[in-house]
Amino acid sequence: MAKISVIGLGYVGIHVAVSFGKYFSTIGYDINKKRINELKKNIDTNGELSSDYIIKSKKLKFSNSETDIKNSDYYIITVPTPIDENNVPDLKLVEEACKLVSKFLKKKDIVIFESTFYPGCTENDCVPILEKYSKLKYKIDFTCAYSPERINPGDKKRKFKNINKIVGASDKFTLNKVAAIYQKIIIPKIFKTSSIAIAEASKIIENTQRDLNIALMNEFSIIFSKLNIDTKEVIKAASTKWNFNKYYPGMVGGHCIGVDPYYLAFKSKKVGYNPKLILKGREINENVSKFVFQKVKILAKKNRLNLEKAKTLILGVTFKKNCGDIRNSKVFDLIDIFKKKSMFIKFYDPYLRNKINKYKRNHLLNISKSNYFDIIILSVDHDFFLKKGIRQILKYGHKNSIFFDINGSFKGIDSTNKL
Repeated sequence: MAKISVIGLGYVGIHVAVSFGKYFSTIGYDINKKRINELKKNIDTNGELSSDYIIKSKKLKFSNSETDIKNSDYYIITVPTPIDENNVPDLKLVEEACKLVSKFLKKKDIVIFESTFYPGCTENDCVPILEKYSKLKYKIDFTCAYSPERINPGDKKRKFKNINKIVGASDKFTLNKVAAIYQKIIIPKIFKTSSIAIAEASKIIENTQRDLNIALMNEFSIIFSKLNIDTKEVIKAASTKWNFNKYYPGMVGGHCIGVDPYYLAFKSKKVGYNPKLILKGREINENVSKFVFQKVKILAKKNRLNLEKAKTLILGVTFKKNCGDIRNSKVFDLIDIFKKKSMFIKFYDPYLRNKINKYKRNHLLNISKSNYFDIIILSVDHDFFLKKGIRQILKYGHKNSIFFDINGSFKGIDSTNKL
């Protein structure tokens, strides 16, 4: 029976570890001791998995001890792959994970990567590290596979076990072995690619395509805003055509859509092609927070409101609705812009799980208190806010307050008060 180690227990790794732990002897490893202690108590502070769900993985052991991962047959690396301040891929965590695995890698072992890579990253960047520190030879002593994650944080319908899984490997034997263990935990289809690079590329274009489509809608929104036309109504009308793909404008954050295009662009430049459309889409989406601020600024001027003295309330700071994930949330970009212009700003989000730094915590509001704001911005349309209703939300302000509904969540909002 296979012995599996999952390296990294974040939003992706916890799903992988718990799923395999139902059928195989599995070690869920993370360097974060606090995270491990919480998981040992069946508590996922990311809010992805319930305690009852974690408990069912009888063959799973959580650990932050390196030696616990030795004697594994499969090492699955699920650590984050972010970008640096210059939007260049940062592979430090992956490199460290490879060095860790190398300490215990033995002949016939398989190393599987689920982290998002650019095409060629597994074999050109990771394999050399595995070889160097293990003193073993790739495709002779050990093999690799790539099976890109498709976790959608906060999504209670599309669970890990219900999502089609892509698998690419260094050879057919490894491909079939890896596909077999994933098929044990995945209900729908296991799609086998002819190479690792194709599996890597398939993942990177999934999110790049979505990023570009949202960028197009954001550009539409800018144009229609100047024409005083309701963007959402335009999209609704256009959607009556059978081949119109429905996307909506908004601030694009998170660890995938706002990051993956930079990975593809990085690799593209390396091979001599400077991508234009991909980076232009990123530029548009990176600047949506500035567009929102400008719209609010115009509204403030129209209502004779001094922006520097205004009290502003931001409702929702996570990168998407009904989710506690704040990674790369563009709402914080918006808050920073307001901080430079306004003397008083607060925010509230019912999904926050104490994952904000001291600076941001200083502006966190206890919404149960009675507060009166000049500007109220609904930045994330959590069901919590939708159920509360616009009347209740407007009570946080006064009769002359500005209400800006970024996503157009409530009907009857003027087009100038939303994207």
